[in-house]
Amino acid sequence: MKKFIAGALACATAATLLTGCGGGNSSSTAQSTGSTASGSTASGEQQVLRVATWDYTSNPSVSNAVAAFEAANPDIKIEILDIPSTDYNTKLNVMLNGGSDLDAYFIKDASSTYDLYKKGQLLDLTDYIEADGVDMSAYNGTDTPFNIEGRQYGMPVRTDYYVLFYNKDLFDAAGMEYPSNDMTWSEFEQMAMDISEAADCYGAYFHTWQACVQNWGVQDGEHTIMDYDTGYDFFKPYYEMVLRLQDAGAIQDFGELQSGNIHYSGAFAAGNVAMMPMGTWYMATIAESIKNGEANLENWGVATLPHPDNVSAGYTVGATTPIVINPASEKQDLAWEFVKFMSGEESANEYAKVGAIPGRLNDEILALVQEQEGMPEGLAEALKVENIVADRPIEESVTEVNDMLGQEHSLIMLGECSIDEGLANMASRAAEILK
Repeated sequence: MKKFIAGALACATAATLLTGCGGGNSSSTAQSTGSTASGSTASGEQQVLRVATWDYTSNPSVSNAVAAFEAANPDIKIEILDIPSTDYNTKLNVMLNGGSDLDAYFIKDASSTYDLYKKGQLLDLTDYIEADGVDMSAYNGTDTPFNIEGRQYGMPVRTDYYVLFYNKDLFDAAGMEYPSNDMTWSEFEQMAMDISEAADCYGAYFHTWQACVQNWGVQDGEHTIMDYDTGYDFFKPYYEMVLRLQDAGAIQDFGELQSGNIHYSGAFAAGNVAMMPMGTWYMATIAESIKNGEANLENWGVATLPHPDNVSAGYTVGATTPIVINPASEKQDLAWEFVKFMSGEESANEYAKVGAIPGRLNDEILALVQEQEGMPEGLAEALKVENIVADRPIEESVTEVNDMLGQEHSLIMLGECSIDEGLANMASRAAEILK
């Protein structure tokens, strides 16, 4: 099989992170919690861990894994603080800054890890990992962004990366072969042009996020969105490609998508889009939509994300959801048992059973994802990747730079400035932010 590595997720390597380490260690926390190996107190009472996450009731991957943990550890009760996704970062900040008795939490936006680290709100997990002999190679590099100055502050639970969704019915109607797992962006563009004419449909769909253009510029792992000193010239070929497709009518107009607040899930489910680069998180959604009769298509497929001409197949872009421990927790040993489970093999199986991609990724897990109801033929092979590049590196000011890139992206796509003018503006504004 192809190797599962994510070396380029190390965009935020120790060399770029200059702040000192913080957090406790297993020997000190063991004394403060008074816990036994089974998770019960000396008196035998059940202990409660408070864990923050978002949209818990609609997220079976997390809830099933939590249920599995509680079944395996009847002396530990997990109290979930379920926060709506739109409010999660704000409310989590309030809790952490206000001295909440939160024990562990999921990080929604991996790029915010550095800010949490600087504020001392991440427990150093290195001693726990070493004491329990956790094999970090099982995470295929998705753990790397959460290793700061040689110390591990987060454990990967879920990972998502971009693949290519396609409508088999439209390809069949056009008499064209389906997209392959080894297709360049140049070949993708030609295929989108051809099928838009042959099947009288949109050859592709690019969502309004800047990621759906700019991600392909960092796909080779040579650059990140922080590399303003290049003038962001690595974005240019992909803006040219998308604007050519837009001008030809092979994709929907950006302005119409933006003004109509069109969501990518509805656009693909409408049945008149042949191909769509989107994250693996969409797999369960489209399968459920088809099952419920809510989609105007029956047969869909997934191919590996198209790649730049100078990069081998299997390079993609993604992000990882980690779970971390609050250094202010008085139950750090118990919290580690939960974190270890949620980032372990049993939890990975629970994620795969609902079509989600866990941080621990291997042939067996991909086969389990493939087996889920509604998943298309050939999915496991399409999901095998060589390299997962972080869409946003874990660095200081990355959020501000990313927001700025989104603003300039809209101006380019709306035709309010040329590609060259937009890229120059990106570089200038990024320099101001970072200097």
